Amino acid sequence: MKLSEFELTVLSLLWQSKESSAPEIHKNISKTRKVTYSTVKTIVDRLEKKGAIKRTKNKGRTIFYAPTVQQSATQKPLVQKFIDKVFAGNPRLLMNHLLQEEKLNQKDLDFLQEIINKRKS
Repeated sequence: MKLSEFELTVLSLLWQSKESSAPEIHKNISKTRKVTYSTVKTIVDRLEKKGAIKRTKNKGRTIFYAPTVQQSATQKPLVQKFIDKVFAGNPRLLMNHLLQEEKLNQKDLDFLQEIINKRKS
């Protein structure tokens, strides 16, 4: 499923809240981005048409939505696309960047080591 950046923003809010209405989504997005309600509603309608979200209930005239796709299902192709574009398709370059350039604390490093240990066994 191909999603725009704004569709991902809306979907991300739904992953966090589990269920939300278009007015609630608009209120949350408006905190960080200038956007009209009609734009948010259009994106919600697109996501519903794509099957990424579904209607869960109505309270009066307000419709509530929930995600139908799991966050992990959308992460894999997005990360691969990112690696392809930014790191010439080489995940080693991404890992090198994370380890050399990002500020990782001991907890982060322990987490990475745990993943490496699991992968080796």
